[in-house]
Amino acid sequence: MKKVILASLFAGLSFGGVAVAQTATVVVPGEVKSYVLEQSGPSVVYQGDLVVGTRLPDTVEIHTIPNQPAYGYVVLNDRKVLINPQTREVIEVW
Repeated sequence: MKKVILASLFAGLSFGGVAVAQTATVVVPGEVKSYVLEQSGPSVVYQGDLVVGTRLPDTVEIHTIPNQPAYGYVVLNDRKVLINPQTREVIEVW
């Protein structure tokens, strides 16, 4: 019985560690968020899910952010979306 409990506990801790390792938090500088939220422009219709980690197709034009080469943005479905311009992955959606 003790072996079963210990094995279950170990498995739970192992899977919990994997889940934590896969969760990454990106701290977006305040000036980046402010810049993106102040921008206006036409919204593009996007048929996919707008969630963190989604990779946008090459057909979506990413706008640059001055002095912030690690970030870009797009307006999709009337929502501002922060993008990693190198990977085209969604970082945050507002």
